[in-house]
Amino acid sequence: MQQAHDFLAESLSLAAILEPLSDADFARETLFKGWTIDDVLGHLHMFNHAAEVTLRSGDAFDAFFAPIAAEMQKGRTLVEIQEGWLDGLSGRRLFEAWREGSESLAASYGEADPKQRVKWAGPDMSAISSITARQMETWAHGQEVFDLLGHVREDTDRIRNIAHLGVSTYAWSFANRGEDVPEPAPHIKLTAPSGAVWEWNDPQPGNRVEGTATEFCQVAAQVRNIADTSLRPTGAAATRWMEIAQCFAGSPEDPPAPGVRHISTPSKD
Repeated sequence: MQQAHDFLAESLSLAAILEPLSDADFARETLFKGWTIDDVLGHLHMFNHAAEVTLRSGDAFDAFFAPIAAEMQKGRTLVEIQEGWLDGLSGRRLFEAWREGSESLAASYGEADPKQRVKWAGPDMSAISSITARQMETWAHGQEVFDLLGHVREDTDRIRNIAHLGVSTYAWSFANRGEDVPEPAPHIKLTAPSGAVWEWNDPQPGNRVEGTATEFCQVAAQVRNIADTSLRPTGAAATRWMEIAQCFAGSPEDPPAPGVRHISTPSKD
């Protein structure tokens, strides 16, 4: 699957900016809920492992995820839960484990049947959807690390996978909040990093979203508020969608407030 190669490329892009860091740097807090870089890598590492487990066996995934679900029912956060699973792994040791796990996951999915059904925390999905979700989460959580370290990420056209996921979760974004889903879905017209133009859904002058693919993905993955982008939604349905877009599973989440998520600038001290 090409998506497996895209996932690996996304992981290696994040790894490249982490490679120079010292152990102490991994304890720095990002602008995402106060998560440290260690928290980000621990989260990605645990769920990359889950994605590899579920590809091998649904029963094995159930055995892996049942304790996690039980702890979540008790009100523990994912960061708290992953600490037990990581068993003290942090800093550069965690970085190396995450990078090696990413390579292993990409190799496993690269040889898989894209249509194979796999279990997950929510509904079952195809293998191709599973590895696309891993790329999306790596890209999304990678954003807070790029921001913290003051890097402008140079996206490539592999983010089409993430943009497609954002478009595909239009109805989910509304239904997950108990809101009626406005029909038809808006026309989407995005400029790719390469300059290519990507489009989804039928053209509708009064119901559309236009802009860059990177900023669309940022809004869909809730790493930026739409007010901090140049995206142009037209019409009530498109405007409301961009306010609540959520391309990831789980309970409804609100996007960051305007200006909260941004690229750090070097201190003048």
